[in-house]
Amino acid sequence: MADFSRPGSLYGAVDLGARKQALESQARREAAGPQAAASVVDVTEETFTSDVIDRSMSVPVVLDLWSPRAPGSAQLSPVLEKVVGETGGRAFLAKVNVDASPQIAQALRVQAVPTVLAIFQGQAVTGFQQVLPEQEVRRWLDELMGAVEQFYQANPDARPAADGGEEQEGPAGPPADPDLLAAEAAIDKGDLDEAEAAYQRLLARSPGDEDAKMGLAGVGLIKRTAEADSADVQRRLEDPADIDAALLAADLEMLSGAVDEAFQRLIAVVKRTSGDDRDKVRRHLLSLFDALPAEDPSLAKARRALSSALF
Repeated sequence: MADFSRPGSLYGAVDLGARKQALESQARREAAGPQAAASVVDVTEETFTSDVIDRSMSVPVVLDLWSPRAPGSAQLSPVLEKVVGETGGRAFLAKVNVDASPQIAQALRVQAVPTVLAIFQGQAVTGFQQVLPEQEVRRWLDELMGAVEQFYQANPDARPAADGGEEQEGPAGPPADPDLLAAEAAIDKGDLDEAEAAYQRLLARSPGDEDAKMGLAGVGLIKRTAEADSADVQRRLEDPADIDAALLAADLEMLSGAVDEAFQRLIAVVKRTSGDDRDKVRRHLLSLFDALPAEDPSLAKARRALSSALF
């Protein structure tokens, strides 16, 4: 059964800063309703947030991670296009060529292609990693759509307004801070140093700005893990004394969307360490807390666990 208990858990995989935006847009219910007909789009690293994460706040997105080198992709992709198309716009198909966009595959921990993931409310809720016959794909999609409908029945306010509805938009919010816009533009260009500087300027003026805190924490995560080798990190974890390996493993888990696992890992290290090592891990964990919006339910649970570990 698909689990929609924590919307936004996938945001860390590509753009941690989008996590808060998604939660806010979910609260405002301003996302556009399903399209009149099913759509298919080729997704890149630059468009993943808008075409997959943002869109999934109002309609389930079937993510087809494929490669022209994989014969299975050639078999499965046409089936997905047909079956998703039959939903009449109630689902959306996003195709990712993992050869052209390797960072998406790495962030989602894709081990083989084809891989299919269903994204809803910013979260990977179900999927499969093999070539299935059309009947099985249709059954899988029917189960997904059933779970989506159950979610909306349990959360009626979350259901997007129907096309052509008379729902009025709320008043426009204040204009975005120039440094926040500068940081976002720098990220779009891949200039993490400039993005970091812009977030720091904003925090110097507004120390409590949550967008800047999240953005700065997200940039730090990306920079720390840029050269990380997952296999090497796993090997190093065999040595409990390798504190840096545990910190890097938690960073990688955050970027993969495994937020709770990252927190649990570091809290476990806090419990078994002392002195400078414990303080180093504690400070690193607090920096990861900054990567999430304050209302994220994972934070309250992790803060309680950290307090228990320390005292």
